[in-house]
Amino acid sequence: MTAVKHDVFQAIADPTRREVLGLLANKELAISEITSHFPISRTAIAKHLHILSEANLVSGKKVGREKIYQLHPEPLTEVKQWLSYYEQFWNNKLSILKHIVEKDD
Repeated sequence: MTAVKHDVFQAIADPTRREVLGLLANKELAISEITSHFPISRTAIAKHLHILSEANLVSGKKVGREKIYQLHPEPLTEVKQWLSYYEQFWNNKLSILKHIVEKDD
């Protein structure tokens, strides 16, 4: 049975995983350092890191007895492209609102 790979959208759907990404955006961190930021177990954080790793958003390397994780933001480009497509709708709605507001003046 093959392991299910997680896509970027599934990986960032969870607020804890988004917060982990935020921590790793600043610097590489050991799993113990990541865990210290959350009220959940090391095992739970390891599961979140596994999902992020399957989505290629993070990677871990053994350094001594610890595993150090680093961010790989490149897959987030897919999210950015998806969001930018929908920006045109927001921009259009804001233009219409601006027109309505200015027309009433």
